Amino acid sequence: MPIATPHRYLIALGSNVRHPRFGPPRQVLAAATERLEAQGLRVIAAAPVFETEPIGPSMRRYANSAAVIESDLAPEAMLAQLKRIERDFGRRARGRRWRARVLDLDIVLWSGGPYASPGLTIPHRLFRERPFVLNPALAVAANWRDPLTGATVRHLHARLTRLGALPKRAPGQ
Repeated sequence: MPIATPHRYLIALGSNVRHPRFGPPRQVLAAATERLEAQGLRVIAAAPVFETEPIGPSMRRYANSAAVIESDLAPEAMLAQLKRIERDFGRRARGRRWRARVLDLDIVLWSGGPYASPGLTIPHRLFRERPFVLNPALAVAANWRDPLTGATVRHLHARLTRLGALPKRAPGQ
């Protein structure tokens, strides 16, 4: 009988609201990473925390990180597990988009390639455009390939963060 190979997931973590038990956003992310492990999701690598500007109406800076986790869970079950952890940390399901939040956990990539269902799309639709996702992802999954573009996280990060093309040199310079 074949042994099931665990899946690997790249998870983006974000917080910009102090938690009454865990403290400021940096500590919320550390607690969330510990919770992933406690829930049976093996954390292979965790990125450092990056502080970033908010998108949308929130005025508070975000703490962002990323983790590569391993699990036997299929994508829908993984999403359900992440949503339970968000709720445990006090996240509300409804409300204004891009508002301040205690914890945000998103599946960015997974080892199974592209995936789409009514409630989940992998790779995450906007990850290629978001430095707050790509900066931490670069630290833990630089060589992971986007299954839709074929580009690695390193290449996607370089495309997003480069200042522009270098000036052409004249012959003989």
